[in-house]
Amino acid sequence: MKILDGRALANKILVSAKRKVARWKKDLSLAVVLVGKNPASVAYVRMKKKAAEKVGFKFRQVNLPTSISEKKLLAEVEKLNRDKKVAGFIVQLPLPKKIDEAKIIEAINPNKDVDGFHPLNFGRGFLNMPALLPATPAGILSLIDEYKIDLKGKNAVVIGRSNILGKPMAILLINRGATVTVCNRSTKSLAEHTKKADIIIAAAGVPNLVKASMVKKGVIIIDAGCAKLGDRLVGDVDFKQVKKKASLITPVPGGVGPMTVATLIENTVKAVAKNF
Repeated sequence: MKILDGRALANKILVSAKRKVARWKKDLSLAVVLVGKNPASVAYVRMKKKAAEKVGFKFRQVNLPTSISEKKLLAEVEKLNRDKKVAGFIVQLPLPKKIDEAKIIEAINPNKDVDGFHPLNFGRGFLNMPALLPATPAGILSLIDEYKIDLKGKNAVVIGRSNILGKPMAILLINRGATVTVCNRSTKSLAEHTKKADIIIAAAGVPNLVKASMVKKGVIIIDAGCAKLGDRLVGDVDFKQVKKKASLITPVPGGVGPMTVATLIENTVKAVAKNF
């Protein structure tokens, strides 16, 4: 068993980004719109701020109350679209239920959409065209590339079908030649699928969902889940037991999480090339 070290690769990506930012001599910002004070969202934004400032981007945080109307939030998005000092920005999800997330995402300038959620970026990614890809799936793909994992002909199982992770991950794997099965909460026998998998990408948000009995020896495990059990952070995979059968596995924390943040910064670097 070998650990897929997301922290080490994320650091390499940030070092490369810092060199590029230093050459531009431009005062550019990464901006984040934060609606409300959801503790998880606040923590994610803090990590993004730290990474942005580490590579030399300014960081702008737009704090808005949960009472904000959809119309006013759209106006804030348009301000950032027009701001020539903003290289890229994100609207931190989730948003209050009264706001249509799809409408907000679609209002973002695709060339500043460093989260990679805009339909144009999603569609270009589907067609294997250059695009700002969703940060977590793109970060996972970078981790796969770093460890020289050949996806051609591999049976890949993606657990979870969210628009920001499961669906784009499946598309990226298909584009690399994998045979992909996407499982979700309606899948009748998850183990029937996972036992055949050469590679499993778990993105269900269910702590310790994948047990050792559900995987074959030599499987590659990429765990994109993260939840708190007591005082511990755990993923979707029972790491302690599954690692005994896996050939490669990501830890939680230290696997996919750092890659998501680093890829967001990498997308911001790409956005500069598009916009400036």
